[in-house]
Amino acid sequence: MNEPVLNQSALETNPSSRKSVKRHKVHRWLTVFRENRIGMLGAFLFFLFALISTIGPIVYPYDPMEFGSGGAVLQPPSAEHWLGTDDMGRDVLGALISGSRTSLGVGVLATGITMLIGTLVGICAGYFGGKIDTLLMRFTEIFLVLPWLPLMLVLAALLGTSIWNIILVIGITSWSSTARIVRAQALSIKERQFVERARAIGASHFTIMRRHIFPNVFPLIFANTILVSAVAILSETSLSFLGMGDPTHPSWGMMLHYAFTSGAGSMGAYWFLLPPGLCVVAVVLGFTFLGYAFDELFNPKLQRR
Repeated sequence: MNEPVLNQSALETNPSSRKSVKRHKVHRWLTVFRENRIGMLGAFLFFLFALISTIGPIVYPYDPMEFGSGGAVLQPPSAEHWLGTDDMGRDVLGALISGSRTSLGVGVLATGITMLIGTLVGICAGYFGGKIDTLLMRFTEIFLVLPWLPLMLVLAALLGTSIWNIILVIGITSWSSTARIVRAQALSIKERQFVERARAIGASHFTIMRRHIFPNVFPLIFANTILVSAVAILSETSLSFLGMGDPTHPSWGMMLHYAFTSGAGSMGAYWFLLPPGLCVVAVVLGFTFLGYAFDELFNPKLQRR
């Protein structure tokens, strides 16, 4: 049996019907998501590292400025140091747990900046069209064609190696693809009947974008946010690995940087090199699996019968 199609204006004037439809959609989304094994695996990895980053530093405190804390340099895993020590005698497990907070925090905050800029540019370009669309898209294409890694390196070098500067650099260099995706959806939504009715009754441009355009593009924005988070974490890891990270805030990228500069690979110190690399791979896979699962969930063209 086909689901009933409800009129947009009727939903706006009938709060109980709107709540019923929302509850039905949420229940259907949860049912479909639970059947997606890739999505469930991504959710497990995400919540696992989120738990480690929030509770881990409290249970297992670590001071990055405390050199030689009772361990020899590049000591193998032992009962005292479960993952061994690094090139300065610091506990690798403590650095790994503490670094998860920095890596995930940078990824989430940088993604927030990315989605804010990309959503504003995409909605304005798609809704207004004409010269505004042309101007905003030409500006967006500049960021699309520029190689993102050299651009981030230049900006990080100019602004300095602060954790907040890294968040800002990643945020302002990663929004262009989001803007293109949101613009394409906004171009379709602005031609629908409920938007025409809103214009007919005198609704302002801001009201239409806030109450009609944005809610309809939000599922796409949400799914894209998960994928962009993986890119942001990879970007932070790349910057830190190349020496542009903040040494006062340990991260997985900084651990890889110190492992490379100390020659841990050539000396066989796998306990210093492998754990941060595997954590980056696991987190990026988790966000990627979640992103594809939500994309399939919210995109009607990808939904399975």
